[in-house]
Amino acid sequence: MGVGGAARRSWGAAVLVLQAAWALGGGQVRYSVPEEAEAGTVVGRLAQDLGLEAGEAEARRLRLVARGRRASVEVSGASGALVVSSRLDREELCGKSAPCALRLEVLLDRPLRVFHVEVEITDINDNAPRFPAASKNISISENSPLNSQFPLESASDADIGSNAQLSYTLSPSEHFTLEIEKADERGAIPDLVLKRPLDRESLSEHRLVLTASDGGRPALTGTVQLVISVLDSNDNAPQFNQSVYKVQLPEDAVEGTLVARVAATDPDEGINSEMTYAATNFIPLSGKDLIFVHSRTGEIRLTGPLDFEQVSLFHFRIEARDKGTPPLSGHCKVVVEVLDVNDNAPEVWVTSLSVPVSEDAALGTVVALLSVSDRDSGPNGRVRCAVRPPSPFGLVATFAGSYSLVLREALDRERVSEYEVEVRAEDGGAPPLRAIRGLRVPVSDVNDNAPAFAQAVYTVLARENNAAGAELARLWARDPDEAGNGRVSYSVAEGGAGSGSGSGSGWRPASSYVSVDAESGRLRALRPLDYEELQVLQFEVRAVDAGEPPLCGNATVQLFVVDENDNAPALLPPAGGGPGPWAAGEAAEAGWRASGSAAEAGSSGSSWSLWARAAWAAPAGQVVAKIRAVDADSGYNAWLRYELREPQGNGPFRVGLYSGEVSTARALEEADGPRQRLLIVVRDHGEPPRSATATLSVSLVEGPEAVLSVAGMGAGAALAGSVGVGSDGGSSGVAAAAMAATNVWLVVAICAVSSLLVLAVVLYGAGRWAPRAAVLAGPGPATLVCASEVGSWSYSQRHSRSLCVATDGAGKSDLMVFSPNCPPPPCPAPKETPQDPPALLDTVSSACEPLFSSFLSSLPSFLPSLYLLSLCSSPFLGSHLRVLAAVC
Repeated sequence: MGVGGAARRSWGAAVLVLQAAWALGGGQVRYSVPEEAEAGTVVGRLAQDLGLEAGEAEARRLRLVARGRRASVEVSGASGALVVSSRLDREELCGKSAPCALRLEVLLDRPLRVFHVEVEITDINDNAPRFPAASKNISISENSPLNSQFPLESASDADIGSNAQLSYTLSPSEHFTLEIEKADERGAIPDLVLKRPLDRESLSEHRLVLTASDGGRPALTGTVQLVISVLDSNDNAPQFNQSVYKVQLPEDAVEGTLVARVAATDPDEGINSEMTYAATNFIPLSGKDLIFVHSRTGEIRLTGPLDFEQVSLFHFRIEARDKGTPPLSGHCKVVVEVLDVNDNAPEVWVTSLSVPVSEDAALGTVVALLSVSDRDSGPNGRVRCAVRPPSPFGLVATFAGSYSLVLREALDRERVSEYEVEVRAEDGGAPPLRAIRGLRVPVSDVNDNAPAFAQAVYTVLARENNAAGAELARLWARDPDEAGNGRVSYSVAEGGAGSGSGSGSGWRPASSYVSVDAESGRLRALRPLDYEELQVLQFEVRAVDAGEPPLCGNATVQLFVVDENDNAPALLPPAGGGPGPWAAGEAAEAGWRASGSAAEAGSSGSSWSLWARAAWAAPAGQVVAKIRAVDADSGYNAWLRYELREPQGNGPFRVGLYSGEVSTARALEEADGPRQRLLIVVRDHGEPPRSATATLSVSLVEGPEAVLSVAGMGAGAALAGSVGVGSDGGSSGVAAAAMAATNVWLVVAICAVSSLLVLAVVLYGAGRWAPRAAVLAGPGPATLVCASEVGSWSYSQRHSRSLCVATDGAGKSDLMVFSPNCPPPPCPAPKETPQDPPALLDTVSSACEPLFSSFLSSLPSFLPSLYLLSLCSSPFLGSHLRVLAAVC
């Protein structure tokens, strides 16, 4: 290696940069550097050739990526120059291949770009020719003809090109000359040619020196000593039937495969015709380990694996030597061509990976850079690439063997948070070979999902008089985003209760009743709720995430207050609203009168003192008075019952359990006394029940006075007893008794006519004006009362229907129709409702209208006779008939 070292020093003194230019076809930079260049030798100014400014190479991280082999060059970070980093030995890197090039990829960041750089390693003459052995023994028969050729083993040179072009010279000899046979472009084969006859007796051995010189400057040489032995006469050498054997073998041929069978003939007889075969002169020398020649049969067999990627063609010589004395030999040439098979799978390299990928990344975003190669050639080396799954990523070819993994479809982290991407490479062989490279691509979150409640409308029931701070419900909104984008906070957005829409005293915002915990979504009451003040509260709860910008979602909450029995029954004044004509000329004796009492503590309501009149000898079941009460609660809490507490036992009066009517339990007698005191308790059905008491004083009067009381009370006061018996037997006598009887019948007739008139007016008014809402006068919330045989029901809502007739300023009927005790549903969807059937009252009114017209037409003719009769009987009855005539 002394000559080679001198050559390296000479080349190292003058480093040549042969070329640094862009290839117009695809942005590829080519450089050239001689082998054995010292470390630090500048190959090329890469940053400048790429068009980068000073300092930009280091800022954008200019770097190299080698394809599966050790790179002997690197990029200087400061200058951006491409320099030698380790020893460059062309023969180690490429062997006999020419040209020898390092294919590199250069990456730049911000933005990510890839460039392809090819560095050609040029050969220097650092290897001298070498013969297989230092000496060569050659036996030549003395009777060999002139111009006989004796092949010599050629030398080999590890260099290429002109450095490997060998020339041979032979030391001076008068018997032998050297003839060069041009084998192929790989080199020449020297032959020793006999020019003068040999004479073993004069010289039995010739020693010559064969020198091989390469084409380098300076040229390097190698020598072998030729020892030529002159043999005795065996004048026929073996001859092959063809001079060249050409064989093609696939590279996957197994060991022991028959390559060829050669045969030679020798016209001599006996031992001089017996031959042995041997293989010599392998080019390249690695073929010696792959070929075996059978010495007797001439069969050539494979002894090792072939590799098209290392050696695609090699040749050698077969020598047939006879057993004569001296032995003679013949030679032929065998050329073996290795055929490529698809025995190399593609290789996939990830040169750059940018993860995670934001879920709002734009289409076409580069996720990774890939490099694909296949060592096979032809169709076996053509590679197709695909990505699995086919979405949302795809491959884009950027250069031969280079691909970019790009985004083809929009990402959604809530649907898929991470992708396992497989890049599959498949060559064009038969059968094709595949390679798979897996990539894990996580997706980063952005705030693209608003919080969503499980329900659009929440219905919450809360009992009134609840404790302040009590938990009413828990609301929950789901946000599929992660971290801060999915952290939800809650608040009361809007809503309220009351009659006003602003900040007046009649309207209160929902935030004054309830609050919602910002983190847990727990809905709590800020103060006790009162059903009589608030039945339903509707408001919105807003859920806002912590993203940037924040997103929100709303839900409607309908809070229904459930009634508790917290109101005692309250007694009502008479239906007329004022004192009634209980007795003629006595304003102090009004039908119902409160004596004044305060509300009692606990569950008891107010206590009232009332009085009424009843006629002596009134039959059992005669209604004397009616207790009217109302409860501000609803449902069972407002369902009232009436009980007679005093007197107990077999008293003369009784109270209807649910109607509140005070009636005679038996016929009244003088023994019952002139006045009866009744203590009546009004109780609701709540838990615990609440009550109110009323003291009713009933005065027992004579029959005529009781009848007059009935005539003056009207429909709104309590009904008095029946007609009483006469006086004690004074001076009135029989005439007074007859007059009283006549008056009684007149009163009965007038009441009958008045009842027909009232009934007709009621039916007519119901058909013409019904339905009509009625509201009781008085302080506090509007309250409707329904009286029937099952009790008195109060309904505190403002949705009711009432049937009333107003005559003489007093109500004539307590009949009411009311809706169920529940608040209307919030914001109902408009629907087309079917046409309601005609009401029963409308039907009755239509049927009774002709009857009412005929009754009114005949009433004036009937009233005069009644009027004349009343004048003869009593001035009091005459006044009532005049009123009735005026009404008609």
